[in-house]
Amino acid sequence: MAMSINYLSILSPETWPFDGKMLPQPVYLVGGSVRDALLKRKSEYLDLDFIVFEQAVSIARNIAKKYQAGFVVLDAERKIARVVFKEMTVDFAEIEGDSLESDLWRRDFTINAIVYNPFTDELIDLFNALKDLQNGMIRMVKSENLKDDPLRLLRAYRQAAQLGFVICPETEKTIGEFAPFISQVAAERVQTELGYLLSHSDGMVWIEKAWNNGLLSDYFPTAKNNLEIGKKIEIAVKNLKENWSNLEVELGTGVRGTVKTSLSLLAIAKLAILVDSNPEKAERELMRLKYSNAEIRSTIAVIKGLAKLSEIEVSKMSVRQQYFCFQEIGKNFPALAVVAVAKGISIEEVNYLIKRYINLEDPVAHPIPLLNGNDLITALKLPKGPIVGQLLTEISIARAEEKIFTKAEGIKLGEKLIEVRKKDSLMDN
Repeated sequence: MAMSINYLSILSPETWPFDGKMLPQPVYLVGGSVRDALLKRKSEYLDLDFIVFEQAVSIARNIAKKYQAGFVVLDAERKIARVVFKEMTVDFAEIEGDSLESDLWRRDFTINAIVYNPFTDELIDLFNALKDLQNGMIRMVKSENLKDDPLRLLRAYRQAAQLGFVICPETEKTIGEFAPFISQVAAERVQTELGYLLSHSDGMVWIEKAWNNGLLSDYFPTAKNNLEIGKKIEIAVKNLKENWSNLEVELGTGVRGTVKTSLSLLAIAKLAILVDSNPEKAERELMRLKYSNAEIRSTIAVIKGLAKLSEIEVSKMSVRQQYFCFQEIGKNFPALAVVAVAKGISIEEVNYLIKRYINLEDPVAHPIPLLNGNDLITALKLPKGPIVGQLLTEISIARAEEKIFTKAEGIKLGEKLIEVRKKDSLMDN
């Protein structure tokens, strides 16, 4: 893999949204920005990690104040603060220990422990990490560092996925030995790392490796038999998008409207494969990892939808069954479609539903009410209550079955249904 030391110029003070003269000397860049620059990995939004010898929080506060940028103390004890600009996030941390070398010995992986002085162009590589970058290898600095912050165990797999690297055998063995310590990590932090993997095209491959190494088996105890299915989801996407041009856009939508604040539907599809197939057990697993209510609802909807599609051939589903399927799955249908195909339900079968879903005028997938509750209450002199909703559902299904077409026909059907209910009630008495 070709690297270029000269490419570090992308990190020069001229590219920063603040005056480099505000920083004390010496100052160093470390971590992902240096690693990615050496790998020529470009990003629209840069994250710079500076290490300084003193006053890290004060430096960050002064820069934020001068440039009216966001400011937050990330770790008061370790003296780490962040400045947030529109195009860049800048973290400042004081050196841990009494020297730069002692600080670097506390890092997670060698490729994240390369130091660059942007003012002198000095590159410091204590652990032969340039060779690891060249070889595409993730190697721990020392085992104790992984144990000190067990989230690093999972981060190794996330970075392997993102960089297209492999994990050093010795490091992977150590991860397996320390895997039980992952339970000490806050659930939100585990969820964040898992989110990166779920969102990456090769993420399920690394999720499987992490599961087999004991990192995720406690969170998803029944996932083993489904991991192969999870790896087929990306293939299902490729196959389905041939006749569903907008599929990738829809799968990229977050369950709360934006991927920045929630999982995408594609990630939800993969998550539905990892959790238990029993909705109640799945919900407990998701709650343990602190997923949002919206993410849990979407995942459970996919699980329930998959169960239904596994019970009956789609081509043999009645219009009523299809109607309720779409009502229950809602906007999560793209996730259900790719999971269904990944699990082995034929594309031809799933296409019955896809054709309805992509046709926004289809009365089964996208019913447009002929009338509303007030129309029924007024026309049939009904009291407010559950019966109004039940009638509206039956009218919508009749419309989908092309048995009625107008508001008047809907009211007439409602009237008939009420008469049937009255007769049935008399017979029961």
